Amino acid sequence: MSMFEDIPVDVGVIYEGERIRKAQMYVELGGPKVDKKFELVRARKMEEVEDGKITIIGPDIKDMEPGSRHPFGILVEVAGKEVEEELEGVIERRIHEFCNYIEGFMHLNQRYDIWLRLSKKSFEKGLNSFELIGKVLIRLFKAELPFIEKIQITFITDPDKVAELYDEALKVYEARDAKARGLKDEEVETFYGCTLCQSFAPTHVCVITAQRYSNCGAISWFDARAASRVDPKGPIFEIPKGECIDPVKGEYTGANEAVKKKSLGAIERVWLYTAFGYPHTSCGCFEAAAFFIPEVNGFGIVHRGFRGQTVNGLTFVAIADSTAGGRQVDGFHGISIEYMRSPKFLQADAIGEWFGKPHGGWSRVVWVPSEVLERVKDFVPKELIDKIATEKDVSNVEELKEFLKAKGHPVVETWKEEVTAPPPAAEAPAAAPAEGAPAAAMPTVTLPGGVIGGAGIRLILKNAKVYAEKVIIKVVPEEKR
Repeated sequence: MSMFEDIPVDVGVIYEGERIRKAQMYVELGGPKVDKKFELVRARKMEEVEDGKITIIGPDIKDMEPGSRHPFGILVEVAGKEVEEELEGVIERRIHEFCNYIEGFMHLNQRYDIWLRLSKKSFEKGLNSFELIGKVLIRLFKAELPFIEKIQITFITDPDKVAELYDEALKVYEARDAKARGLKDEEVETFYGCTLCQSFAPTHVCVITAQRYSNCGAISWFDARAASRVDPKGPIFEIPKGECIDPVKGEYTGANEAVKKKSLGAIERVWLYTAFGYPHTSCGCFEAAAFFIPEVNGFGIVHRGFRGQTVNGLTFVAIADSTAGGRQVDGFHGISIEYMRSPKFLQADAIGEWFGKPHGGWSRVVWVPSEVLERVKDFVPKELIDKIATEKDVSNVEELKEFLKAKGHPVVETWKEEVTAPPPAAEAPAAAPAEGAPAAAMPTVTLPGGVIGGAGIRLILKNAKVYAEKVIIKVVPEEKR
């Protein structure tokens, strides 16, 4: 007898990676057009949890209008002799995996960024209540994570209650993140890997270090250590650090071996602290993305919640599509918000006097949404914070150039070097850059599939001059995405 015989739709790994488009959707929970949404796991005492209890606060699925979207929260409370607070983030991340086991039920992202859709087909089959989804999640959690002895789940769709618990969830996330700060990569012998997102990005392997959070922002080094101990056969595993090949770029023999093995040879090297060369791969659940702006020799950063166009005219969706899927794309880099607080954030891309300094990577950042800059401002060098533009300061690259010059941003010095350099006497083949080339040098930019070519094609231009009478960028209508 199947453990899901009473569930009206199929449940299994086969449905991981299923996408539900707008035309197929019965209802949407959370997502980019809803301000308040969250998922949260809390460790409780045994007497505080009623095993198997499912609570619904607000309208159930069957009470929702077809095509509607709703604020949404999932609160999972767990107890057991081996359950500890350090495991909350790891258990929480499995909500993503287990929801995607359900036929016609799509779950994307994590924490305060969750986005779920139920298909019309699965609703018509009878998946019309959170009670059924709760049963699936409880059974999967207890089967896959047997250290959970008791579990209860609350689904919240009432807007006021979602807003109340959303604020509580943000405080919990911040407390978790703060705990992980202070530990250095040099002080540990083991990193950790995560392949939880491989159903969406088959060649992606997240390397989690003491100073580099998972791209999704949900798993710290401490979280990963706890997960690998209680679930040694799970998607989070130990990576012996091995020899440090390059302390600036962040290349380690152990990390290289792990990503090559877990990506089945697709990725052979990874540099943890740069967006060029062999940058860390990007999944699809990253909180934000760094994107290179060649006109100013600096990086912009955009987070998932940003609406509208960035300074270079692209949206978060377009930029995310340019780097997602487990690829290494020069200048496009999926990151977590917490990594932006790390002293090693883009450290190999720092400029001039900032090279080698803690948080020096911010010397290469030129544009950040005001909401994100406010969240990380305490970790941005005070000499740089006012030199970084936001959407409130500039709206295009030309305005950005003027802003950076007026503020005296460090990248402006690299423009002067480029302008004053004497022209070559004659055309000659360009020499290959030295391994230790200065960070201020303009890198070769890989134009990712999805921006040019599509169908997974990567067009790499090296030592080339491109002339175009017209460049047309078309925005795909939302209903066709």
